[in-house]
Order: sequence, then structure tokens, then C-alpha cells
Amino acid sequence: MTTNSESWGSRVGLILAMAGNAVGLGNFLRFPVQAVQNGGGAFIIPYLVCFVLMGIPLLWMEWGMGRFGGNKGHHSTPFIMDSMNKRKIWKYIGVFGIFTNVAVASYYCYIESWTLSYVYHSVIGSFRGLSQGGVADFFLDYLRLDQSTTGIPFEAVIFYLVVLVLNTWILSKGLGGVEKVAKIGVPLLLIFGAFLALKGLFLGDSGASLEHPDANAWDGFNFLWTPQFDSLANPKVWLAAAGQIFFTLSVGMGTVHCYASYLKMKDDVALNAVSAGFTNEFVEVVLGSMIVIPIAAGYLGIDWVRENAGFGMAFQTMPYLFDKWGPLLSTFAGVFWFGLLFFAGITSSLAMGTPWVGFLEDEFNWNRKKAAWSFGLIILLFGLPTVFGNTYVGGALQQTIFDQYDYWGGTVSLVVFALIEAILFAWIFGIDKGWAEINRGADLKIPHIFKFIMKYITPALLLFVFVGSLITPRIIKVVDLKGVDVDTRVEVVNYLSEKGFEFKGEKSDKTKMSISSNAFGTAYSSQVQFEKAMLGEFNLTTKEIKVSDFQNWAGEFSSLLSGDGWEFDNSAIIAQLANTGLNARIDNAQDPVLAKELQKTKLYTNIGRSLLAILFVGIGFLVYIAYKKRLKEGSI
Repeated sequence: MTTNSESWGSRVGLILAMAGNAVGLGNFLRFPVQAVQNGGGAFIIPYLVCFVLMGIPLLWMEWGMGRFGGNKGHHSTPFIMDSMNKRKIWKYIGVFGIFTNVAVASYYCYIESWTLSYVYHSVIGSFRGLSQGGVADFFLDYLRLDQSTTGIPFEAVIFYLVVLVLNTWILSKGLGGVEKVAKIGVPLLLIFGAFLALKGLFLGDSGASLEHPDANAWDGFNFLWTPQFDSLANPKVWLAAAGQIFFTLSVGMGTVHCYASYLKMKDDVALNAVSAGFTNEFVEVVLGSMIVIPIAAGYLGIDWVRENAGFGMAFQTMPYLFDKWGPLLSTFAGVFWFGLLFFAGITSSLAMGTPWVGFLEDEFNWNRKKAAWSFGLIILLFGLPTVFGNTYVGGALQQTIFDQYDYWGGTVSLVVFALIEAILFAWIFGIDKGWAEINRGADLKIPHIFKFIMKYITPALLLFVFVGSLITPRIIKVVDLKGVDVDTRVEVVNYLSEKGFEFKGEKSDKTKMSISSNAFGTAYSSQVQFEKAMLGEFNLTTKEIKVSDFQNWAGEFSSLLSGDGWEFDNSAIIAQLANTGLNARIDNAQDPVLAKELQKTKLYTNIGRSLLAILFVGIGFLVYIAYKKRLKEGSI
């Protein structure tokens, strides 16, 4: 039986630690990119709906489950779930709550090390005077490992090891160490973020240049915050919005359960969960939306942002933009931006280590220091492949093993675990018992409607996300042409037909055409390029011709029932598992060198998945040993 008697030092420390767990790199890097890639304002409404109907209920569930299990002496999900129902399967499903954290931390600490490195480079002025391309190449050189930006061999590995040792040392100090970091890190990232957000807010069109004469930061704000109600009928946007909720709140990981397991039986979970959740949302929706996109739009224009929005913007673009603020202010901006990302990262990675440490303390009576350093060792073993497991396809760097960890460990596993835990809490443990649990000692009266939401709406939304991700049908690009004279309409239809678009019908002054996503990508490099072509050829704006993504669910179901099968999009979990997209690229590769590079990418892809499988089975075996140990001791 556990001898773990740790607890949180203060309510403020708990809330900041929980907020720090949720506030991570995704708030500043993933949220803006997801918003841009899903239509800006079109993304916001589904996102906020998912936060209320899925995010907050999941937080209450996980806080309640964690406190319930913690008061029975369990501080990790295998035996927290086992305490809620004695069927043997639950402890093994609970493996997800340790596996996900180890898998994510293995590459997350690597990203964290980039931010620390870039703080250093901001201080010494490494980006000063570099062109936009020079800053982008600097990042690629840093990741290549065979080159160094400081003269230190394997610079990226050195910073990775520094960050890993720092995380492990703080974890070895117990909850007190985590709490101290949260009390320092969360306020600092808020201060740093506020400074950069204000710069974005007041930038306006002052960053416009001859190269980008239409650049205006307000275009970034308008793009993100102008609601588009037609998005409510687009399943793709809903899937993206729901997926972001998992990342932003760190639900479906097991970290919330673990932190909440150190609460006393009468400690509040209702208000604490909401406080942590809304702190995270403030950071993401307010600060996260006011930095990268507006500042980039203020210097490079909104069209550039729409074409190039991606995770790498933080490292490949922002230092170049900061350099426009002058030597002193650009140094402060770099330190603030990458310092903000570092604190957001380390408060999350510390949370990821806690379930592993709690499990070893509870089940094998390891002391905190030994358990913490074992976490550091396992992250090193599984993390180094993400550092070295890169491939090059057509000269472009592919972080292949890194991407596999992120997809299977940091995306799919979250959805699967959240769906199962919601069913356990609401239907097997029972919504009446669950409702009483989260309301015990509550400092907030939860509206009774949430009892219905937690039993029916939240599991249904989670099922929608899982099924939608599992069998995503192929994406079709749909073009809507309206309010255009007949002659121009005929010209546009003929022009697009030559590009491979199919005529889908005409009603009144509206014309609809479509093309597969892959064919669209062959004809145009991006949606922005399509819009520019329409403006240049026919003087048509986005008010007159609009392109959007469409997934023909009804058509695919009809095709399946008629015996013609189901055509998956390459992003579907089934297609990812079968390497459908990668195999197609290999089959179509004409260049022997490219074909060999793609084969190597496939090999590394399978290595990454094999490592994750070994990790999951290994943790499952440890849970089995712990279960047998408990049986022998008579503690079950």
C-alpha cells in the first residue's frame, strides 16, 4: 500500500499548477494555426461550444475521479480507474494515463529545449540582421544536428539534455517543487504574453513595406474574430475545434487525475477546475490570438499568414519580425517570446512526469527522487529517437519519429482515453455518484443542466470526434460562385473545368463546382493562390467566389451500403495506420532518390510506432506486476 502522503501547499499553488499543466506550447503555437487553417472566425464558434459542452465537463470528471482515487491511496490512472469499478479491464485502460504522458514528454521536452536555446540566441543577438530566409534556415540548421549555430557539436542534443535534467531535478523535489515553478512560471508567462499582445494590438499598419504594402495587424484580428456561421454545418471545423480542446486543457492524459489525487476529500474540485480551465482559455484565446497572427499580419500581410501558418512560425518567422523593433527591443521581445514558451512548456512537462512518479511511489514504494530520475531515464530512452529520427524528402526535413509520437501518443490516445473515461464516470461509476463526487465540498454550485450534459452530450461529442477521426472521408474542395454576370460565370466555369474542376449545378445566380483536395493542391499551391488567380483573371473577390472544404459523409455511407466501399482521407486514423498517403507517394515517385527517401521515411514511421507499442505494453506489464503485488499483500 502507498506511503505517499504529499499534498498541495496552497490553493493558489494548486490552481496555478493545474493552469500550468493546461497552458502549454499549444496555446501559443497550435491554437492560432488551427484557427487560421480552419477559416479564422469560422473556427471560434465551434471551439467555444466544445469548450462548454466537452472541455469543462471533462475537467470536472477528471478532477472528481482524481480526488476519489487519491483518497483511496491511488495517484495514477490505472488504480484510480480500478477504484471506481472492480472489473480488471479498467486498470489496463488506465495505462493510457501514464503512456500518453511518457510518449508526449519524450518529444515535448525536445520542443521545450528549442525555446531555451532561442532565449540564449536572442540574448547574444544570433538573429540580428538576418533575412526572413536566414532566420528560417537557422532553425533548420539547428534541427539537422550535423551543423551548429554556436560552434557546440550536437547543440540541439545538449539543450535537450539540459532541459531533461532540469525537469527531472524539479520533479525529484516533490509537489513543492512543481508548485514553486508554477507560482513563478505562470505569472511570468502572463506578463511576457501581455507585453507581446500589446505590441500586436497597437502595431496596426506601421509594419507595412514596399514588399508587403497591405500588411496590417488588424487584418489578423479581423480574420480570427469575425464569426462565420456557415461553419456550424462543417464537420471538419467541429473536429478541429474539439481536437484543440483536448490539447489546450490537457484532458485525456491522466495529468489532471494525478494532480487532483493529492486533494483531501472535502477540498473543492468544482471551482478549482473552472478556475484552471478559464485561466487556460484566457491565455489561449486572448493572449494566444494576439501575438503570432497579428504581428505576422502586421509585417507580412494576412495572405502570407494564411499561406504559411504553421508550428514553425514561432521559430522561423518571429525572430525576423522582432528584429524590426530595433536591437534592444528585439532582444527583450525574443527573451519574452521564447521565455514565455519555455515556462508554458516546463509547467506542462512537469505535470507529465507526475503520473509516472506517483505510480512508482504507490505501487513499488520508490522514493520521490528515485522515481523522478527513472522518469528522466525513460524520457531519454524514448526521446532520443525523436531527436535523431529525422528523414529528408526532396531536400525537406521530416521529423518522422517525432510526428509519430505526436499523432499516436499526443492525439489519438487522448481522444480514446477521454471517451472511455467519460463512459466510466457517467455510465459505469454512475452519473448520480459522479455528480455527488464533484459537488462534495464545492465552492461553486454547478448548474444542474451539466448533469445531463455530462451523461449524454459530452460522451456523444467524444464519440463524434473519435469516429470522425477514425473514418474521415476524403476532403473535396467546393467552389461557390455567386452574384456574377452570365458571361463571366461561363468563362470561370470553362477556366476551372480545364483545371480539373467538375460542374456540380447551378441555381439562380449561384454556381457550384468541386475538385478533390489532391487535385486542387496540384493546380494551386494554396487557397490563397486560388483566390489571387480568380482576382487576377476575372477580378473576382472572395465575396463572389469562395472555396471551402467538404466531406461527403452521406455520399460515402451510400457508397459503402451499395458495396462500393469507403474512400478515406489520408488524415483518417485508418489511413494513417495503413500508411495510405505515404504508400501512394512511394508508388508515384519517378525519381529513384525520392523513392528511396520515402522508403526510409516509411521505415522510421514504423520504428516510431513500434517504440510506442513497446512503451504501452511495458507500462501494462508494470501494472500487471503491481496488481499481483497488491493481491499478495491483500490490499485489493
